[in-house]
Amino acid sequence: MMNQAVLDLLKASMWDLATCANGEPNVVPVAFKDVSEDGKLLVGDVFLETTLRNLQANGGKIAISIYSAATLEGYQIKGTAEYLTSGPVVDAFKAAVEAMFQGAATAKGALVITPEQVIVTTPGAENKKVL
Repeated sequence: MMNQAVLDLLKASMWDLATCANGEPNVVPVAFKDVSEDGKLLVGDVFLETTLRNLQANGGKIAISIYSAATLEGYQIKGTAEYLTSGPVVDAFKAAVEAMFQGAATAKGALVITPEQVIVTTPGAENKKVL
């Protein structure tokens, strides 16, 4: 599902998280993110209030868009998110956020997203192909 090209772009680019609840869509860029060794997508919660409300209302459904502005290579990843408030993943994001903002902000938790579908968004013959 997530081949090396997808993993490379996940590591190199910002992610846009999209959620929806009660007919109201929401999308936010995230910079505090990582990919676990088992292929789960990890996102530090710094300012995700609306995202978290939507996830609670919609059973955890989420979509992530990643792309390169230079090459137009892109993917949409659909999955289900779980929210953590403690543990090593949360601790790692807290340390990263506090270092970047010099203690003025912290991560309140983390999303652990299980990918269920990866769709090519790159223009061309492969567009809309499910990996």
